[in-house]
Formats: sequence, structure tokens, C-alpha cells
Amino acid sequence: MTALWSIWWAWIVAALIFAFIEVFVPAFVFLGMAVGAVVVGVALGFGALGWIGAGLPALLLLFAVSSVAAAVGLRSVIGVRRGQVRIVERDINE
Repeated sequence: MTALWSIWWAWIVAALIFAFIEVFVPAFVFLGMAVGAVVVGVALGFGALGWIGAGLPALLLLFAVSSVAAAVGLRSVIGVRRGQVRIVERDINE
């Protein structure tokens, strides 16, 4: 039987789960993980990792690197802009 981490659709399902969690915890962290899981799933689906005999450590390394890169990229694109400050002029408890 094939290990679950070496099946491409399992990584796509994990990406969907991460994207679903991102809806409830809006911090762009789980969205980066979702992108990383899609990268690993697509790489496994097209057989790009088959020629190196990618085991669990190689898959986790690819997932970690692509997740961090996606999180940094998403943070710079849709994150808080430089100089964007919220100024509160009135207290809601008054």
C-alpha cells in the first residue's frame, strides 16, 4: 500500500483544509500552508518528485519552503501596507 503522504490528492485535500481554516483564522498563515500543500500535490501529480525518490523528509522540506515563500509573498501583496495606521478618535465606551 502506498503511504498517504506520497499520494497527490491527499496534499490537495490538505490544502483545502488549510484554506478552510484560513477562513476562520484570518492571518495569512494557513493560506501560505495551503499554497505549499498545492505545490507538493501538483509536483507529486505530475511526477516531478518521482525521479528523486522523494520520501517524507523531501516532501516536508518542499512543503515548508513553499509555504514560507507563499506566506511572505502573500504578506507583501495583501498584508498591512507601510504607514497604514488606525487612529482611534473616539472611545466606544463613552
